[in-house]
This record gives sequence, structure tokens and C-alpha cells, in this order.
Amino acid sequence: MATKSFHLWGDSPSTSRSIEIPESADFEELQHVVASHFAVVDFSGVGFIHDDSRLTSVSDVVESEDPIAISIDGKPVREVPGPSGIPYFGNYLEIFPDHLGNHQRLFDKYGPLIVTNNMGSKVYQTNDPKLSNIVFAEGHYFTKKIGPNHPLLPIKMNEAGVFLGDTESEEWRNAHRFLPPALGPKAVRHYAPTMQRTVEQAFKVLDELDERDEAFNVYQYMLKLGSQAVGKLVLGMDFEHFTSVDAPLHEMVFNIAHLLELNKRIASMGAWYAKMPFGAPRELQKLKDRIAELLGESIAKASKGQEDLELQDAALKAENVVDYFLRAKDNKGNKLPPAQFAPALLVATGAGFTTTSSLLSWLIYSMVTYEGTQERLLQELIDHDWDADTQVTADLTDSLPFLDKFIKETQRRHNPSYQPGRTAKVDMILPGGYRLPKDSVVIPALHHIHNNSKIWDNPAHFDPDRWDTDKVKNRPQGSYVPFATGPRMCVGFNFALQEIKVFLPKLLYRYKFTLAQDGPIEYDPYFQLIRPNNLYVRAARRVKWPPKSE
Repeated sequence: MATKSFHLWGDSPSTSRSIEIPESADFEELQHVVASHFAVVDFSGVGFIHDDSRLTSVSDVVESEDPIAISIDGKPVREVPGPSGIPYFGNYLEIFPDHLGNHQRLFDKYGPLIVTNNMGSKVYQTNDPKLSNIVFAEGHYFTKKIGPNHPLLPIKMNEAGVFLGDTESEEWRNAHRFLPPALGPKAVRHYAPTMQRTVEQAFKVLDELDERDEAFNVYQYMLKLGSQAVGKLVLGMDFEHFTSVDAPLHEMVFNIAHLLELNKRIASMGAWYAKMPFGAPRELQKLKDRIAELLGESIAKASKGQEDLELQDAALKAENVVDYFLRAKDNKGNKLPPAQFAPALLVATGAGFTTTSSLLSWLIYSMVTYEGTQERLLQELIDHDWDADTQVTADLTDSLPFLDKFIKETQRRHNPSYQPGRTAKVDMILPGGYRLPKDSVVIPALHHIHNNSKIWDNPAHFDPDRWDTDKVKNRPQGSYVPFATGPRMCVGFNFALQEIKVFLPKLLYRYKFTLAQDGPIEYDPYFQLIRPNNLYVRAARRVKWPPKSE
């Protein structure tokens, strides 16, 4: 067994460490051993350099004189690059308000991993699928820990578990065991009739707007629609959003939406600001208290079935998620502690309607912006014998290939989710030679991954048919992750997609949508998700439909 000294290329030889090389080791095992000593995340990128020459075999390494430098993907170890910033503000003024455009500029300038400092909060972001896969993986290197610099810190709730809690907590393990069955594929199929009734309730209001010849703000009405369904299916509540054209948002919905806006504003100002006892942080705390009170009232009013059931059976028989929580038990007979009901329901409710309403808004934007897409979607419905009385099922929506491609392309080009942060558990060396300190918050920037020109051909071009090409079918793992990935990916993605695939065809079959404004569509930079602020459309009742394709 040979003992050799190694140091990271780019660091002084004085930092060398003595590492024993097993006699039987091949080159791959040598890479493994050395990587483990230096916390190099991907051992396959480890290379060896001595006297400016690359060593390509174990014998070369053993025979070389000390010290031996370790390269990563052929590069020296380096700090993560980013703009220098100015005192106090850091990079805040060069990122906001157009954080999407400005982060793209920084990726173009500095490469696939960047770091910025917003008023004292240092955040790393990547647009690289390989790096994002590492970040999303729960294990030795990364976890979801909502601490300083994390974008969800202002609304962190340890007891919430599923989305707003830390992975390595008992609350997360409990919530993660109980909530996913209620939002899984089988349960979602069970919810489809309620989803259909919800969108059909909206027809009365959209018909009246058509009769008035009025355009409407898409996000505001999609917020009403998405939350109306979530209210019924999660809380067992009717928010009464479609009793009239001007029906107000239910207090619960308004408060949760405002909570997410305040969180974004506070988090963008730096971790210090969240601790202030006045202004937006104080308002946020009051909102959290009021939302908890409203959730408590909804839980008390929820109906409960006659018997407790195993998780999967409860998910299929419960009237809503509250009912499910009250009845569901695991294989050991344990139930979700009542103290965790409200936090878990807050996450299921808020994440449910904000994601759906934002995505629905961008889908309607795509229909009215990208020529021919609305007509192709309608033709597909006609060719599948769709009519006004069609009962929408998962089997039916799964048989609509262009609808699926259209949704995927919209999520690629205009994905609402933006900042799924993960926290480094140790100091490490990432692919590319990037040195990342322990406790760093890294955000796989979904919008920029989905629009990365090194992955996607002509990414700014909206082309649903790209999903039929071999290049897209064989794309790198992690290059399309609209709901994130890994153990902490969105547990409600089945629910959200089913809603979309019920709502959109029903709306499209009944109405022809047209853009009702000039000028650019602006996104809201101070909201938790990416939503269009000023998208106005007209929805005209259809009086005729195209014939079935021959």
C-alpha cells in the first residue's frame, strides 16, 4: 500500500494530505478514495497533475514525487464567481426588480454557478442540470434546511413539515408520511369530478363578462378558480368566488396570497430584515396568526367519516384533505398529530392554488400569444369526441398528446416555480471545481435551467412539438424539473396537473380567448412564484366548432 500526498489544484502544496492508496486500486477507485478525503462531490471529475503533466494511471500517481495536485473536471478549485456589489446593498440594486433577466445576465457572464449578496444574505444559484441534481438530492451533501439566507425563512414553520419544515425533523417525517397519499395519482382521480364542477361554476361569471364585452385580468380570475377548487378539496370550504363577477377573494385566499408576497419582499431584503418588529415582518407575523385561526375554524367545521382507514383507503374515501387527516392512520395505527394539521393544510392550500393559478395564467398567455396553439388544442378535443357534457377523467386527459406537450412547453418556457432552495451540509467541491462552504443556500434556478441554450435548441422559441424529438426525449437528467425533483419535490404535482388538465380543456371548449392589450406582459418580481401581473384577455362564448379531422 502506497502513501502519497495530495492537494487541491489551486491551493498551496502546504495544504497537502497524506492518503493511502490500496495496492489493488484501479484508477476509478483511486478517484473515489481521493474524492472522499477532499469532499469532492463527483469522483469521476477527479484528475491528477504533477509537474504540469496529467497522470492517467495509478502507477503514474504512485511513481510521482510529492506533491500531486487534484484537478476537478480539468480545472483548478475556485471560488464561486459573482458580481462584486456595493457596500450595504450588495447586489440588490442590480438584481431587482427584473430578477429573471438579471440572473440570466449573470449566468451568461459568470457561468453555471453564481453567488450574489442581497443586503447581507449570500445566495448561490445554478442553471446547470448536473449541479441541480446534486443540490436536490437529500444525502451527505445537501438537505432542505430553512435557515439564514433561505428564501422561505420568513414563513418557516417547523411543524409544517412537507414544504416549510426541515428535512431532518420529526415533523417532516410525519407530514411526509401522511400528506402524499392524499395528493397522489389515485386520490387525484377521485377529485376530478369536484374539479370539473368547480370550473363549470365559473362559466356563469365568464359568460357575463362576455356579454358585457369586457376583458379581465387573467391571474385574478385564475386565482379565484384555483383556490375555489383547493378550498373544496383541501379544506371542505366553498370560497364563493363565482357568485358574481365582482365576488371578492375569500379572506383565507387573500391572506395566503399576501403572505407569499410579503415573504418574497422580506427575503429579498436579507435575513436581518425578517427579524424586524415593524413594517412587513410585523405584518407577516399578524397574517400567519390570522391564517392559523382561519385554518383552525375550517378544521372544526370539516365533516368526518365514520371510521378510521389506512392511508391509501382514507385518501380515496375522504371528502377532503381535512377529513383525510382526521381519519388516516399508518400501518402501525398512528395518526398525524392534530398540532400538525393546520401547518400541513396551510402548505397544501397555499402551494396548491398559487401554483395552479400561476400556471393556468401562463397557459392562457401561451394560447393567445403563440399562433396556432389554441386551434390545435381545440381540434384535439373535437377529435376525441369532446362536447359540453363531457365528463373529464384522468384517462381522457391522458389521451390528449398535444395538450400534454403544450403544458410541458409552457412549463418549460414560463414555469411559475422559481426558488427551491437547498442547504449545504458540509464544505464541498462541486463539479467544475467550485468550492462551496457549509450552510450555503443553493437554488436550482428552474426558469434558467429550462431556458438554458446549452440544453435546449432555441429556448426562447415556443415549440410544443420539440417534445416529440429524440434530443428532448434524451435530454440530460434534471433539465426539465417544473416541480423540482428528489425527496423534497412538490408532493402536490399530480394534483396540480390534474386540475390544469380539467380546467383548461373545459375553458377552451367553451370560450375563444384573445389578447386584449398592447405592450409587454410583466411578471411580478415580488411574489413567491412567477405570475403575470397585467395579462388581460377576452373570453368569447363559442358558437361553432371545427369539424372532426378526417
